[in-house]
Amino acid sequence: MYRTLAVLVENSPGVLARVAGLFSRRGYNIDSLTVGRTENPAISRMTIVVEGDDRILEQVTKQLHKLVDVIKINDITGSPHVDREMVIIKVGADSGNRGEIMQITQIFRASIVDYGHRNLTIECTGNQEKISAFEEALRPFGIKELVRTGKIAVLRGSKFTNISRSKEEE
Repeated sequence: MYRTLAVLVENSPGVLARVAGLFSRRGYNIDSLTVGRTENPAISRMTIVVEGDDRILEQVTKQLHKLVDVIKINDITGSPHVDREMVIIKVGADSGNRGEIMQITQIFRASIVDYGHRNLTIECTGNQEKISAFEEALRPFGIKELVRTGKIAVLRGSKFTNISRSKEEE
């Protein structure tokens, strides 16, 4: 089972290396990892997707809490949340198949971000299933290059993963 962790850390050099090293030393594989600043520039948020059962998740959480830079850890897997990934795909496109590729792009609500004589570069955002389906739809045209982000996620409704909340948010 895949678990999604929202981890708040201090925005300082080396934090990513320490977190990734922790997973590596314990023999746990990170399926997806994204990091970015939060609304507070001193704090970064890591969205980590890891495969494992409750025992593995408990071990990972305990080890993460031992790191000085870790502020807060939330397992948001079972909570209602919104998640997204992004992919940029460069696909072979000539005059014979360009129209079909453009139709697929419209169906998936993707965007053509670069137009070349022999290829198109397309950006698509959505959940994991949508991104995978988009990739498979373009595969027959010859994927020349592909880069895919990891998952980012936020809780739905009035729940937050940040560290400070006002009274009306609780």
